[in-house]
Amino acid sequence: MKQHLVERELTVEGPRRGGSVTGKRRTVTINLGESPLSWLNARGHLNDRLYHAGERLRADYERAQLAPSVTMRWDPVRINGGPDAGLSPSERQIAAKARFDGAMTSAGSGLSDILWRVACAGEGLPDAEKALEWPARSSKLVLRLALERVADFYRIV
Repeated sequence: MKQHLVERELTVEGPRRGGSVTGKRRTVTINLGESPLSWLNARGHLNDRLYHAGERLRADYERAQLAPSVTMRWDPVRINGGPDAGLSPSERQIAAKARFDGAMTSAGSGLSDILWRVACAGEGLPDAEKALEWPARSSKLVLRLALERVADFYRIV
């Protein structure tokens, strides 16, 4: 697997002095090929069961072709085995959409927002918290609750 490591310069907020925030610049290395779920799993914030549930949801999201697309895709779809073996491409897409909808429904309306943003759209937790106007560091717990329900839906042990 090819790693996409990129160095980025970020501004980190420092302590407040006289009412203004001081900014300190530093360079960090970011792996662009790493999903937010794999990052959380690699650092012990998600166990393997929850990680696999999120990856299964993302796979169904992609198989159902729910992401916005700009043009027609002409590349061949190759499916080897799996839950949709023996189905036509259209039937595979419909089955994946049904599984995705079922998983999101089992997560619940209050939990599906963070689940979709992190697992399917690939947003990091801080970005998802800002978009949902949640307090800082609240999304990790909510994401774990949502992934527990999705793991139960997919019957991941």
